[in-house]
Amino acid sequence: MQDVLESRGANAASGLTERQGAVLEQALRLLVDGGEKALTTAGIARAANCSKESLYKWFGDRDGLLSAMISYQASKVRTLDVSAGALDVEGLRRHLVAFARDLLDVLAGDVSLALNRLAIGQASREGSKLGHMLQERGRRQIGRRAGALLEAGRKAGLLAFDDAEEAYGALYGLVVSDWHLRMLLGEEPSEMKKGFSRRAERAVDAFLTLYGKKG
Repeated sequence: MQDVLESRGANAASGLTERQGAVLEQALRLLVDGGEKALTTAGIARAANCSKESLYKWFGDRDGLLSAMISYQASKVRTLDVSAGALDVEGLRRHLVAFARDLLDVLAGDVSLALNRLAIGQASREGSKLGHMLQERGRRQIGRRAGALLEAGRKAGLLAFDDAEEAYGALYGLVVSDWHLRMLLGEEPSEMKKGFSRRAERAVDAFLTLYGKKG
């Protein structure tokens, strides 16, 4: 049930139909199970029970499909639209903790690890676009949505910062630290995941200590 709810939320956040989201889920699963070689139009169409023509219509070429996969995965990190007038200290902390926990869950998932490992493997390949896509359609997409929450916190008089991008970078660093690199290098994530809720809370509390408006 949780997977279904996450998929529906990702569909809504990325502007996809339920059918398109289901196709991207299959494409991501193929990537995890079979690596880059499994990402063929025929293989995805077969796994998702759709036509190759539909894939081209929805996502364009292979780069378009990869871009859609990354955006879809990034949309699983939820950030709620809130107005400054609706925020108080506890509400802001609650939204930030939910964001931090989602970020940890998504980055620690086998899909995100597979995408990042593939991008690292292609980093020295001439013409490879995957690393750039992960930055633009992944981290920066998440950052823009999180930045809107931080900006609402500033307008509400709860946060103090001059540069929203810098503030988000601090939040991201506090949440993620070095554990994502350790997972990419093969460290087993199961034990780390048990502490995600506490890690999210500690990271947000540290962020609010740094950027929370005093007085």
